[in-house]
Amino acid sequence: MNFFQALEAAERPRAKELFARLEEEISEALGQFWSVASGILRESGIRLLEPPADYSTLRRNFFSALFLYSYHRAGIPHSRRIFYATVNHCLRAMVTGCDNLLDDEYKPTLVTDLPEKGFRFRSVLDIMVADRVLFEILLEACRQNMLDPERITEASASTLRALTRSGIQEATEEQGIDKVLEPEAILSSVHHFKTGMLFQCPWAVPRLIETTNEEVVSLVTDALYRIGMGCQIMDDMVDFATDLAKRRHNYIRSVVHHGADPEERSRLADLLEKNRRGPDGGPDLILDFPRALAAATGAARSYLEEGLFALFTEDLAFLVPPVMETLATLIGADRFMACGNAPC
Repeated sequence: MNFFQALEAAERPRAKELFARLEEEISEALGQFWSVASGILRESGIRLLEPPADYSTLRRNFFSALFLYSYHRAGIPHSRRIFYATVNHCLRAMVTGCDNLLDDEYKPTLVTDLPEKGFRFRSVLDIMVADRVLFEILLEACRQNMLDPERITEASASTLRALTRSGIQEATEEQGIDKVLEPEAILSSVHHFKTGMLFQCPWAVPRLIETTNEEVVSLVTDALYRIGMGCQIMDDMVDFATDLAKRRHNYIRSVVHHGADPEERSRLADLLEKNRRGPDGGPDLILDFPRALAAATGAARSYLEEGLFALFTEDLAFLVPPVMETLATLIGADRFMACGNAPC
């Protein structure tokens, strides 16, 4: 049962009310982003079109909802939650644009009248517009007395620092890796920066403004970190074959390479030897390594459970398993997580 089914079936009116409020606040934040972006593109020669019908739904913004919930958990007032959620969407647009360029694909942030096949410039435009929207909303926060004028530059820099730590790690893998790190080293020196700390970015600006008890901030940011780590391991499941082909760090490859299963080590070595550019087999290749997949599933599940149980209040603990299932589905790892729990 996924999150949406569990929430619908539950006789928990407070939980339903909370997530309805989160969806409303996401809609408000995204509406601000789209409005400012439209003003920025005016007279640019590029026309911003109407957003998709599901643009502000909880389903399409599930990760953003978790970040927004962390502000609720910390007791941040509505107006500043909307401000931070809009900042986060700017960061999300920048990360998506960069991923598009690095992965030679296009997942849209803006809907414009640019040619559909011009996805590289569309990605560049998404990044440029998001950066300008970010500065505009920081200025507006000053006008609303949410942010001291002298802290605009600091707030802008803090968002960049939050993203560059992940970007630096991406850059080290761009030309391929020469050494397969051990699994714990993958977690501590690769995924720590790539996704763990990236999931803490939503607190870059709030830390400059809020006077929330540091114990509460540490609780929610550590929870988000653990959720990010679990999600990255699941992402490694989905990208197993691609990461082998592009010689990128991958947790499952590391488990195979350094693991105690000689049969799986030999199988991977043979595959790589036969095809120096990386083995064929598509996304299902990982199913040929069931013991490594089971280990990765256990690690991902552990991170996700620790993070979600810490993030959610006790009355929302019933949602932890369905949220995990929904995150796996959104990443595309649901089938692999199921196979990791029981042989397929």
